[in-house]
Amino acid sequence: MSDDTALQGQRLVVVGAGSRTGRALAKAASAAGAAVVLAGPDPRKLEWTAGELSGPSEVLALDLADERSIIDFAGQVGRFDHLVSTAAMPANGPLKDLELADVQRAFSAKVIGPLLLAKHLAGQVAENGSFTFFSGVAAWRPAPARTVMATTNGALAFLVQALAVEIAPVRVNAVSPGIVDSGSWDGLGTDKEAFLRGVAERNPARRVGSPEDLVKAVFYAIDNPYVTGTVLHVDGGGRLA
Repeated sequence: MSDDTALQGQRLVVVGAGSRTGRALAKAASAAGAAVVLAGPDPRKLEWTAGELSGPSEVLALDLADERSIIDFAGQVGRFDHLVSTAAMPANGPLKDLELADVQRAFSAKVIGPLLLAKHLAGQVAENGSFTFFSGVAAWRPAPARTVMATTNGALAFLVQALAVEIAPVRVNAVSPGIVDSGSWDGLGTDKEAFLRGVAERNPARRVGSPEDLVKAVFYAIDNPYVTGTVLHVDGGGRLA
């Protein structure tokens, strides 16, 4: 989508619009002419995103761990063209230390939530519309203490294939980021720069990703009417290294 008005007249739902990636997506979609629905559990973050948009927007509460919330959201949002969910609730750590509640939240964000979004919202998608969900490179490069992350991302990759068949002609795809400087690594503090530099040196693309890289992939999935049931890997080749 190189046209600055490529989404003119369309309605785009961004689930997880309070995150840095969700915010970047919402801003790009708004600049491209879309009316943007900002969804997530924290209205303060959503309002912050809304304040940065150049076009019309709407803020709606949504908790992917609560089917009632998803049903209420479906009743409020009405008809739309595309829905993108960047939602994630990682449950990282050694297997012996995992708490069931954390594991369940991770599956709610990445697997059960997307399944329920399709269940309750597929009938409200406009012609040529789509769902795009975020998977992740951990499914293809599992690591110790990342078992839940690998499993949820892998399950989502298969879910989009199944949904693409079941709710056709609505298209369903996934974007699978690699290591992206989206704020999620800020907790490393002074070690962050060295970590990202090491990732870039190992990656075939010799760089780490940015939220803008992910936005381009989402726009491709939205714009191409012949792409469904597909995982777009935006990882610099990280799953191969």
